[in-house]
Amino acid sequence: MKVGFIGLGLMGSRMAANLQKAGHELVVYNRTQQRADEVVNKGATRAQSPEEVAQQYRVLFTILSTPEAVEDVALGHDGFLKALPGNSLWVNCSTVNPSFAIKMAQHARKMGQRYLDAPVSGTTGPAEKGELVFLIGGDAADIEQVQELLDVMGKETVHVGEHGQGSGMKMANNMMLAQAMTAFAEALRLGTSLGISEEMLCKTLLNGPAAAPYLKLKQPKILSRDFSPQFPLEWTHKDLHLASVSAYEQSIALPSLQATKEIYAQAKQQGFGEEDFTAVYRVYLPDGEEK
Repeated sequence: MKVGFIGLGLMGSRMAANLQKAGHELVVYNRTQQRADEVVNKGATRAQSPEEVAQQYRVLFTILSTPEAVEDVALGHDGFLKALPGNSLWVNCSTVNPSFAIKMAQHARKMGQRYLDAPVSGTTGPAEKGELVFLIGGDAADIEQVQELLDVMGKETVHVGEHGQGSGMKMANNMMLAQAMTAFAEALRLGTSLGISEEMLCKTLLNGPAAAPYLKLKQPKILSRDFSPQFPLEWTHKDLHLASVSAYEQSIALPSLQATKEIYAQAKQQGFGEEDFTAVYRVYLPDGEEK
């Protein structure tokens, strides 16, 4: 299948590479051109603008860092929506807030196009292995059209509901991930202050019923202080902010979300934004310990 792909960062580059390995023909665009070099060297066509991507293919994937970045490539001066052939399908895998996803679906519809909000659950490891989970809002028929592509990049497709609900599920998912990590960090800090080793705490807490299963996968990063990014902390902070925006729009109070968001803001303020989100633990390290 011929596929347009915009956004070749940590996640997108791996997703695009899997599509290539499966024999799909790609035209790609990334704002930082050198990030496209690897897939271009393996046969993808490099476009010079989002508009150029749209002029070639009728199925287009985007995975970008913020709603603002998505809106710019879709609706900006050289945006792709106006250039897509009629009745094309835009699959937006970016993590955005539900109201923004609904707005993009409306723009697409006005321009005679179709839209799926299809954020992914998983970090760089699952992205590389083709084991992401797609959380999708939109029409079932549109999902069916790209199911072959989704199966190459992921292990599961969850049709959550209508437009915006895939993004809403991603908000809820990432909120829980971030809160579980800060709860674990605080438990480690309490335990170590009482003289218990981090190793003993990890062994006991992570094998108990209270720990989120994914924390076991993050244990080596905590113990070795290897915070190289699998999912950057600044993106976690962004996602928490978007969840907060959604809570405001729904007129609901989520006090623990707000507190968690500020902890990640503190970590970002201390310079840990480009590290893995496990680096939030560095906020809790005692004075004198290398952060």
